[in-house]
Amino acid sequence: MAEGTALPLPQLVLTELDEATAQLVRLAATIAAGTEAETRAAFAAAVDQSVPARWIEELVLQSYLFSGFPRALNAAREWRRLNPAADGTPAEDEDEGDVAEWRAQGERTCAAVYGGMYERLRDNIHALHPALDQWMIVEGYGKVLSRPGLDLPRRELCIVAACAATGQDRQLHSHLHGALNVGVGVLVLGGVIDALEPVLGPERAHAVRMLLARVAGK
Repeated sequence: MAEGTALPLPQLVLTELDEATAQLVRLAATIAAGTEAETRAAFAAAVDQSVPARWIEELVLQSYLFSGFPRALNAAREWRRLNPAADGTPAEDEDEGDVAEWRAQGERTCAAVYGGMYERLRDNIHALHPALDQWMIVEGYGKVLSRPGLDLPRRELCIVAACAATGQDRQLHSHLHGALNVGVGVLVLGGVIDALEPVLGPERAHAVRMLLARVAGK
């Protein structure tokens, strides 16, 4: 259940798919569903293509929300082999976080992603369990997805990649909408699916394209 009206976030419009972002989404999909060897190769490819280390750091951290803690730990282990020093916020700063601030940030970020469906989402998740609603806002959208270091459009593209790779079509549908809501162009989303096809395979990629077409109203 929503606790107040969330203020809108400023948007970064993403109208072109650059190679670094294409590599980042392939890495996101591989973390979510790939083997250890595939994940190691995806990290190496991301580094070879000069994907910013901070983007990779943030992807690894947010992957526990969408790929599970074991895969996040495995991804972090592979990443540390290539980049031994952490590029994110120091752990001691995390301990000083304010729950009310995370909640406010989470409400803004979640509202940006879900747009006009935000209040309905909050009510639906609250009905499943009030704790899930609070964890989604405070921990997920606040503490994790509102972190600096990776912009919201690219975070959404990484979520789309993880959901596509793991067959979570209900969440994929939501986050395709979410990507559009936070400024990702339809052509960029189409390019992301093309970039993901080597990971997803042609049949799964076709299914994701069909879902995008329905979401985009085409």
